[in-house]
Amino acid sequence: MQKVPEAGYSIKGLWISGLQRKLTLDNLSFPLKVMDSLNKSRKIIKRFKPHAVVGVGGYASGPLLKVATKRRVPSLIQEQNSYAGLTNKLLAKKVRKVCVAYPDMERFFPAEKVVLTGNPVRKDITDLTGKKSEGIKSFSLRDDRPVLLVLGGSLGARTLNDSMVQNLQLLIDAKVQVIWQCGKFYVEEMTEKLKGFQGADMIHLCEFLKDMDLAYAVADVVISRAGALSVSELSIAGKPTIFVPSPNVAEDHQSKNAKSMLDNNAAILVKDSEAREKLIDRAIELINDEARKSTLSENIKAMAKPNAAEDIVEEIVKLIA
Repeated sequence: MQKVPEAGYSIKGLWISGLQRKLTLDNLSFPLKVMDSLNKSRKIIKRFKPHAVVGVGGYASGPLLKVATKRRVPSLIQEQNSYAGLTNKLLAKKVRKVCVAYPDMERFFPAEKVVLTGNPVRKDITDLTGKKSEGIKSFSLRDDRPVLLVLGGSLGARTLNDSMVQNLQLLIDAKVQVIWQCGKFYVEEMTEKLKGFQGADMIHLCEFLKDMDLAYAVADVVISRAGALSVSELSIAGKPTIFVPSPNVAEDHQSKNAKSMLDNNAAILVKDSEAREKLIDRAIELINDEARKSTLSENIKAMAKPNAAEDIVEEIVKLIA
């Protein structure tokens, strides 16, 4: 609701949320939310008169795609994760195409509708050639020491931040430089905790990273959550990665995303519950293992789908034609 208007597009919201797995007040209002959202979706479709409708699995996709398919508007859904969400599984029977980011998704969707496209990612990371020197200068790094990139998302990840704070001295002693995106909820707390560490000038703490292409370009190893788009970006960047899946997501889909990479020897997995004790040790170990880094980099790059946006658009155009 914030980013879309900032990009210059109008947006309409629906009064809808997920159905909780236990009895809550939200669940009692769920039928009202569905009826209200269906009614508003009918008005949006009638007024906008779309040539095609695309759903990406969020709660709002359900009512809107239901109305669109009932009115025979060509429709497509995109499943970003390796484990299909409930909304997309329900909609798959009605839409004409299902674009997916992982192989073997026929276990969730009708095989004849599935197209393996990958997930769209920002254009500036598709080619990092020649950007390393610019990144070193931008982040005020030394070019003779390794760089660890820690990505906790724009809001931040408590486990990753705690893992860093509890093991800062290990990183400093190992002469590892760090670009650490801690998130807006934690930046003040983490800034305070950095004080007093000798060598803390090697730790580049920030609330949010805008120049992600430069951060990827300088990183020797990346620590990240395993959200669908993060996995896709890191695959295209081809970076040796340690995934720490968030346990606080629907159907534990981040663990399934990370396991898909692990099964292809394309990343390392550290459980959220074990991160504070093991994560930084594993990161330093990987930084010093050139052969392992090379293998992970090659394998994760092999899973990349750099033309995902174009391929999805091509499928949409086919529906309209």
